[in-house]
Amino acid sequence: MLMPIMKTLEAQKIVLASSSPRRKEILEKIGLKFDIIKSNFEENLNKVDFSSPLEYVKETAKQKTLEVARRIYSKPVSPPDLIIGADTIVTLDGDIIEKPSSVEHACQMLSRYSNRTHTVITGVILVTPNKNAIQESSETGIDCKFKLHTFHDTTEVVMPDLPTNVIQHYVESGEPMDKAGGYGIQGLGCTLVESIKGDYFNIMGFPAHKFAIELLKLYSKQN
Repeated sequence: MLMPIMKTLEAQKIVLASSSPRRKEILEKIGLKFDIIKSNFEENLNKVDFSSPLEYVKETAKQKTLEVARRIYSKPVSPPDLIIGADTIVTLDGDIIEKPSSVEHACQMLSRYSNRTHTVITGVILVTPNKNAIQESSETGIDCKFKLHTFHDTTEVVMPDLPTNVIQHYVESGEPMDKAGGYGIQGLGCTLVESIKGDYFNIMGFPAHKFAIELLKLYSKQN
């Protein structure tokens, strides 16, 4: 999907506002060249303040990306052509399920998925320079220097009956501990998944297809 604008992208400076190895891997598969700047935003938004898991993940993605964008745009150098930020959560029964806090927590999370369908949601933020910005020194002025393009994608994941010993051995492998939702579909966790509806890469942490579609829209508006 990105082939029509690939030459343009190859000539641009792109920043990934995330230290996620999965997002890095996916963007590299697409063929993008980029620098990585980790966000320092503390992911401590109060979940009860949001009307839905979707609104929560969109705002978390926005704040993570804004922290990086404000740092970059506060410097007296030319900003990148594109900053990419994202956040991924798993949701089930209206609950937001992020990374497990302990081995016991990971086992509890996986037990909830047994014979159920859960949803993976990724919010994505694309930041581009605002060529009409008024140069100011305040934080508001910094925000005026760039534009945000936001979107999200969802994937439904079906898991079969997961025996207790299977869950325990999977958690003991260590794979779930740094994964949103407590499993990695790109690793051993693939054996726990019966079927999916939606983008496989979204479960890894970044919706490759929707990203390409939205980037095409964004660059078409600029030309």
